[in-house]
Amino acid sequence: MPPILTFSSPAPSRARFRVAASAVVGAPGHSPNDFPSFLPRAVESIRDGAAIRLAKRIERVPVQTGFSTIPILSSCVRPFNRQQSSDPVVLLHGFDSSCLEWRYTYPLLEDAGLEAWAVDVLGWGFSNLETRPPCDTMSKREHLYQFWRSYIKRPMTLVGSSLGAAVAIDFAVNHPEAVSKLIFIGASVYAEGTRDMTGVPKFVPYAGAFVLKSLPLRVLATHLTFYKTPDEFFESVQIGRLHCLLPWWEDATVHFMITGGYNVVNQINQQKCLVLWGEDDGIISNKEAFRLQQELPSAILRQVNQCGHIPHLEKPREAVRHMLEFLQSDNPKKAERASSLSSNFR
Repeated sequence: MPPILTFSSPAPSRARFRVAASAVVGAPGHSPNDFPSFLPRAVESIRDGAAIRLAKRIERVPVQTGFSTIPILSSCVRPFNRQQSSDPVVLLHGFDSSCLEWRYTYPLLEDAGLEAWAVDVLGWGFSNLETRPPCDTMSKREHLYQFWRSYIKRPMTLVGSSLGAAVAIDFAVNHPEAVSKLIFIGASVYAEGTRDMTGVPKFVPYAGAFVLKSLPLRVLATHLTFYKTPDEFFESVQIGRLHCLLPWWEDATVHFMITGGYNVVNQINQQKCLVLWGEDDGIISNKEAFRLQQELPSAILRQVNQCGHIPHLEKPREAVRHMLEFLQSDNPKKAERASSLSSNFR
């Protein structure tokens, strides 16, 4: 699920959504034993083929940080093949979500020959947080940096969905050597975070976390992100809520909430970026897309017609087409190849 009222996806019509998803999905039978053992048991009830396949690829890798005495076993999806012909693409999900948010987009990026990584932001997703490390913005930034330094090791295109865009901006400002380009999808970058709640009685934020985890709120939030509700709606709710079933989710989420969250309004800079937005975003108005474009003269704005808050879930093929065209736009030969590849996603 995405930002604090920035949750996932949409679809033009139910038939169109099924076509877009099934092109990547197709749901074969599966054995529960094929899933990583650290995923919640509820993963066994999922029938979305794309989610099943990506869930089976999730792994935990050790990341040593300065705020934890032991490495954090951090969840991610790694590419099958590393390649040096272009920068790696690193996908960051939105608020209170996981790498499964990229279930339709990730395989399309791989099919296009890109080195794609889907990384769980510290505090969400499926990392092992049994030691309850801090999950404030600075910890999230250091964790991502140490992940990059240990495993990616070269400049990357950082893709941020919803609040993931704020994560990406914060990271790029502090570690510009690690980022070559930015892609924002339904960017939540103008909210000024929550106020510092460290002095608030603990039961207050924990009550908020309880509501955030509840099925009624998840159903409402997911509904708001769709342009038109697909037949697979409740499956999306289940997938978006899966990481909340881990025992440390509440503590990690509360720590993020009480420490103020992200405020990157004054950090938006001139780095080359793609701003991708659903025209019918019911969570964050597309007026903010135009504001972002005005503040970033080098930005390229692309809107997805009849689409809600998270195009990479509702219209993954169109989202990937725009991403490919942007990634290759500064190289005529690659741009020609990208145009050919992106035609497959129309």
